[in-house]
Amino acid sequence: MIREQLAKRRQSIRRVVALTRKETWQILRDPSAIAIGVILPLLMLILFGYGLSFDIKNLPVAVVVEHSSEDTTSAVSALRLSRYFVVHPAGTMADAEVMMSKQKVHAILRFPPNFSRDVAKGDATLLVAVNATDANTARIASTYVKGAISTWQARDAKDGSPMPEMPNVAIENRMWFNDANQSQWFLVPGVIVLVMTLIGALLTSLVIAREWERGTFEALFATPVRPGEILLSKTIPYFVMGMIGLALSVIGSQLLFGVPLRGSLWLLVVVSSLYLLVALGIGLVISSVTKSQFLANQITFLVTFLPATMLSGFIFDIRSMPVGPQVVTQIFPARYFVSSLQTLFLAGDVWAVIIPDAAVLALMATVLMAIAIKSTRKRIE
Repeated sequence: MIREQLAKRRQSIRRVVALTRKETWQILRDPSAIAIGVILPLLMLILFGYGLSFDIKNLPVAVVVEHSSEDTTSAVSALRLSRYFVVHPAGTMADAEVMMSKQKVHAILRFPPNFSRDVAKGDATLLVAVNATDANTARIASTYVKGAISTWQARDAKDGSPMPEMPNVAIENRMWFNDANQSQWFLVPGVIVLVMTLIGALLTSLVIAREWERGTFEALFATPVRPGEILLSKTIPYFVMGMIGLALSVIGSQLLFGVPLRGSLWLLVVVSSLYLLVALGIGLVISSVTKSQFLANQITFLVTFLPATMLSGFIFDIRSMPVGPQVVTQIFPARYFVSSLQTLFLAGDVWAVIIPDAAVLALMATVLMAIAIKSTRKRIE
């Protein structure tokens, strides 16, 4: 009895190895799969890392000085020396408004005629107007302008009489987890989520749907191969490809953008493996239900890639969303992977965040793989 079980197990392993070898050769012969699995991660890393940024630099600002003085000259010089601004002098407020309407500048800073006298009295007021067609950019621009003026004010306040906005208290600013204040530091980890989603869900769903369309699955069903063995042989090559994509993304984030990895590398691999299994499970389930490459592509894009971009915290902060979308994000695995990645890269091994996220991903992977095996068994019967 024991010998028979061992013999069956060896036969099962041989079948899985043979099917995995066959699937690997198919991937190597398919240029599109190699492009998506190897080249695309590097392209996405470069495009998102260099092309997508929430930092504002060289912001064009119109400066209106209605009465020149030592204070106004010093304040304008502070703006000119900052890498965040490009100063455009304007003779009057009307001229600045015309520049704003023509989108030559994105902000206006107006120094009133009695600015120096008001500074001495401690009740000076400045007008800061920003172009609010892009609300996020307007908010950041306003903060940057005010910050520059506050820095100048702290440096050049006279006779201990600063303006009301700058009390006689030393202010020390600290940027936790992102001391370089670079948006790439939290955007680049999100790119890893997109890479793993594309390789895990999209490639898997398309390849298996192609097998259904060509009728090669029916040929496999006529052999002693079991459903679990078929799915395992389909999963292993794409799992390896996904881990290669992870390695390329991590190396690129270090070399190109200097993103720190403050957490453990082994923990990053474990969490990424769990998410990759979830993505593979989603691809297997979709392909087993649809049997069509076109339909599988559309469903996979809607179910995985769009949520990974819009509802994962990769670009938009989940806490700033309405309550309804916040609840919806909890059903998407990308949310938990993004949270773990940003924590591991920027904060370290924060177990209070990593363990719950990993537990949810492990549960999702188990359920999805079970559904995939059951769906395939039903097709065989």
